[in-house]
Amino acid sequence: MGSTADKVKGAGNEAAGKAKQTAGKATDNENMKAEGKAQELKGKGQKAVGEAKEKVKKAADL
Repeated sequence: MGSTADKVKGAGNEAAGKAKQTAGKATDNENMKAEGKAQELKGKGQKAVGEAKEKVKKAADL
């Protein structure tokens, strides 16, 4: 997967995770809040991987 795809997928997971957390808080559902937090962290990790790939590619192009 390319750096842009990783960043886009990561942003999607991050947003979905935040939405799950909000829904969990609204319904007092601890499971949903935990799932949302996990998905948000997964998204942040995916974005970081995409950014790292981009930096490596730019460094290799020099």
